[in-house]
Amino acid sequence: MTTAEIREIPLAAAGAGPYGVTVGPDGALWLTLVHAGAIARLAPDGAVRTYPLDPAGGRPLIITSGPDGALWFTRSGDDRIGRISVDGEQRTVALPAGTGPGGIAVGPDGALWYAGMTSDTIGRVDTDGAVTAFPLPVTGGMPSMITAGPDQALWFTLNQANAIGRIDLAGAVTLHPLPTESAGPVGITLGGDGALWFVEIAAGQLGRITSDGEVAEFPLPDRAARPHAIVADPAGGAWFTEWGANRIGHLDHAGRIDGYDLPTPAAEPHGITVAPDGVVWAALEIGPVARLTPTLTPTPAS
Repeated sequence: MTTAEIREIPLAAAGAGPYGVTVGPDGALWLTLVHAGAIARLAPDGAVRTYPLDPAGGRPLIITSGPDGALWFTRSGDDRIGRISVDGEQRTVALPAGTGPGGIAVGPDGALWYAGMTSDTIGRVDTDGAVTAFPLPVTGGMPSMITAGPDQALWFTLNQANAIGRIDLAGAVTLHPLPTESAGPVGITLGGDGALWFVEIAAGQLGRITSDGEVAEFPLPDRAARPHAIVADPAGGAWFTEWGANRIGHLDHAGRIDGYDLPTPAAEPHGITVAPDGVVWAALEIGPVARLTPTLTPTPAS
């Protein structure tokens, strides 16, 4: 069983909108501020620095630590991929008009792969800025989040097509429909067990898909919790945000699901990541970032 201590750390002014979060190569926490149009850095000593986007605006969503020692993020508002060095230097890569980039992840080929939410595409960006867009065999599917899989491919959620997709490095796509209708998959992550874990925001469920396409679904205790983002737990299982229930959820290796209420009501938890020390961080759109320190407690003998 896992217990946890949660505290919230002020990060941005009300309305700035912390959304995506990742641990950078410098050991700091990096977040997107979707409403303020900025990137925030929370240093290990607690110091916060904010970098307005250049060019301004952009509606940044998801951020990841890149293969080149920098942070890469999607700019959903102006069809760009952004890059920011740990010193704050920025540049952007222009995508085809109407792409609407959402999720972003480093692929097994060392490139950045993104989900084109409004274009029915999955795209690839080299670190030198070369872009390739691959059309999906579905219309209006809203590819949302993306992650590297265990099989030299990328896996992604199709929020409106109710499916999990796989794309290999050559652009070949396979779609796997979900058992529950209108489940609305969003976040996806590679689990420690070699399978992909994802959340179903509309169904109030977690899902698991193996590399051969076998899908299992796990209803949450609170079906109205609206799970949003998910990240693998190094100890087994996964951590996820419950946007509609104001909680951080946890699934352990045995399938037990627990929830941890956030101190601030209506905090709108979105992105989530696990630091190398095992601390869980969640971006709260209301303004702060949540720091959750898990503790494994022995299960009483029966």
